[in-house]
Amino acid sequence: MPRFLEDFEIGETWVSKSVEMTEADIIAYALQNDPQPMHTDPVAAAAGRFGTVIASGWQIAALSMRLFIESGGYGDTPVVGLGIDELRWRKPVRPGDVLTVTREVISAERSKSRPEFGVIGTKVTVSNQKDETVMTLVSKGQVPARSTE
Repeated sequence: MPRFLEDFEIGETWVSKSVEMTEADIIAYALQNDPQPMHTDPVAAAAGRFGTVIASGWQIAALSMRLFIESGGYGDTPVVGLGIDELRWRKPVRPGDVLTVTREVISAERSKSRPEFGVIGTKVTVSNQKDETVMTLVSKGQVPARSTE
């Protein structure tokens, strides 16, 4: 079922399923998108600052989007991303970490320039199995509005 601007409430939250990060998944993503030794080479990573391979922050950002969509937050409504603010990688993600994403609606406003749409602001928090925050961001997405009034 599609969701419109009028269907979103400030404070509404979604919590994703949990996903375990494997070393193989971390390395595969990094080889394609962020080929630094701390992400791709277990031997080099073991001798480095983190003592092990760690996930690329971009992998965690992409994963947060996938898990949100899978949790059904926007229903059947395609959302046009308008931007990300305040992206912060708080803690390294290591093989074996189990991640969960929470998204909270922090704003819902009609677009002044295109009143047939609204802009939904969400705060995204990615946490590990110890309930430590590993990444946060604030996103804005455009959704349709039911009326222009």
